[in-house]
Amino acid sequence: MPDDALPIIDAHHHYWDLERNPHPWLRDDPPIRFRYGDYSALRGRNFLPEDYDRIAAGHRVVATVTMEGEWDHADPLGEARWMADLARRTGRPAAHIGQAWLDRDDVEIVLAGTAAIGLCRGIRHKPRVAPSPDRVERGAPGSMSDPSWRAGYAKLAQHGLHFELQAPWWHLEEAADLIAAHPEVPLVLNHTGLPSDRSAAGLAGWRQAMRSLAAAPQASVKISGIGLKGRPWRIEDNRPIIRDTIEIFGAARCMFASNFPVDGLCGSFDTIYAGFKAATSDLPLADRQALFHDNAIRIYRLDLPTAGQLMEREA
Repeated sequence: MPDDALPIIDAHHHYWDLERNPHPWLRDDPPIRFRYGDYSALRGRNFLPEDYDRIAAGHRVVATVTMEGEWDHADPLGEARWMADLARRTGRPAAHIGQAWLDRDDVEIVLAGTAAIGLCRGIRHKPRVAPSPDRVERGAPGSMSDPSWRAGYAKLAQHGLHFELQAPWWHLEEAADLIAAHPEVPLVLNHTGLPSDRSAAGLAGWRQAMRSLAAAPQASVKISGIGLKGRPWRIEDNRPIIRDTIEIFGAARCMFASNFPVDGLCGSFDTIYAGFKAATSDLPLADRQALFHDNAIRIYRLDLPTAGQLMEREA
């Protein structure tokens, strides 16, 4: 299959309309500390389906999944409701991951409300994290080992929701413990475990942590967010990360995602997806179809044809 014919489900990106909707980190001052550094290019600029279509035009994107984008925390259901209305009007996105705060008193109400929005498949709550591996504090308030946080996490299964985790790799053993305590809740790791330290020691620690999480069969991972601060997105930097992730989790539990418009700070959509394709060019077609398309159908419970079914129709 030629690369330009490979069907894609982008498993993680954002839409936002800053003229109508509250995203404090994109509007308020001072700007927050951000892992890619200066993010002024994102502030004050909308990103809507027509903007996505323009940047992705060179690739066969057949569906996408949107991720909560730090909407005002005082209105945790607002973004999901807006996204559902957008999907009714435009046909996009195919699914959404909502916002919930697992250690807040309103968690039961928010989870029930999220589950009632048919577009939603799960929630993301970025837990409290340490700035470096040597400063991890088990049981810290707001962390994955906080009893209050875990009590909220335990409620996900009863609402038919899975969990999306964004945390640096030195918290993945903590995530593995969380999965062991609640095996009924699928977990999707965002942004490849954030392997920003590309030193030999940093990569060794990242690989070990990824193996710890991958030991749980209900864990999967999105290969995204692997840009480096102050550097353009380059296949030379990121091919080893992509291939190691696929080797550790297996092709059946990895998905590719753009993280746009955020990863536009590091490279164009075409640069990133051309990189994903180049990094997997030697893999069997079935693996590539799974990575770019079919795994997202299964994990996000999408009523869409598989890549093989699309090929049969076209034949």
